[in-house]
Amino acid sequence: MQLDDRKKKILHAIIRNYLETGEPVGSRTISKYTDLNLSSATIRNEMSDLEEMGLIIQPHTSAGRIPSDMGYRLYVDTMLEDKEREITEMKELMIQKADRMEQVLKQVVKILAANTNYTSIISAPRMHHNKLKFIQLSQVDEHQILAVIVVEGNLVQNKMFQVEEPIDNETLLKLNILLNTSLNGLTLEEINLGMIAKMKEQAGIHSQVVSSVLDAIAESIQVEEEEMEIYTSGTTNILKYPELSDNDRAAQLLGALEDKKPLAGLLEDSQEHENSTGIQVYIGSETPVQNMKDCSVVTATYDLGDGMHGTVGIIGPKRMDYDKVIGTMKTLMAQLDGIYKRKESDD
Repeated sequence: MQLDDRKKKILHAIIRNYLETGEPVGSRTISKYTDLNLSSATIRNEMSDLEEMGLIIQPHTSAGRIPSDMGYRLYVDTMLEDKEREITEMKELMIQKADRMEQVLKQVVKILAANTNYTSIISAPRMHHNKLKFIQLSQVDEHQILAVIVVEGNLVQNKMFQVEEPIDNETLLKLNILLNTSLNGLTLEEINLGMIAKMKEQAGIHSQVVSSVLDAIAESIQVEEEEMEIYTSGTTNILKYPELSDNDRAAQLLGALEDKKPLAGLLEDSQEHENSTGIQVYIGSETPVQNMKDCSVVTATYDLGDGMHGTVGIIGPKRMDYDKVIGTMKTLMAQLDGIYKRKESDD
């Protein structure tokens, strides 16, 4: 069934208002509720058309209208189509961002290695302390609900769970409203027991649905990438220094740079222990990577906002030019966020 934009907005306003109040909705309420800027008389005419189409009904004379089952169905189908389109667009956008970011990071480590004459490493940004952005519950069949959860950075997770009793459209919409109103914009740490108890009370006999959704949210927010993406450049630069170039040390160092797991551990450690300047310096045995005990490593965390940050590092001999390296790091930290934002603004 095709509706023009005006009728669609009026129908959606009737349904949303009825879900919130449980009372029949009149034209005067809709004239205040929507941004259509229409008179009550015009809205009454549109409501009459919606009634003839079977999308709303008048429970008794002189009352406002309430949605019919057909109206609910059209509302739900339209809403799901819109959300599915939004999610698809978000996924495509994130793929494009990831491709651009990979190019930027590879260029950054290349420039760092060339400017310092040492080895440089950088991790791709990852999400931390994600906030919940959106929840969509959809009925798959009588006993299955699909929860689509979007968290900060537009990371999308789908979770299917079972329900013992079928849930009608109106109840499902009320649950969507309850979850989004209560939880959007919060981190996992901000969702406290009092809030959960209140939501379960409002959900009534469907409190188990709230519990299942909260479990899915926890999984989505705490999800970690299987492997940290790390880019390196100037690997052979450190072999230019005599104290690192003998066969045994060279083999150990090259092996350490090829093994991404200890490098990931080094970068994660640096995020936990960096000082107030944002710079962390490991000298010799201070480094957590055993095969880099003859080196010094300088790291810094870059922050792209929206919960996304990563770490960049420079590896060289213990006699490295610390002043130059730290200065280069500080300049890079100031520029990297700007590089990323400029690339986004070019789209």
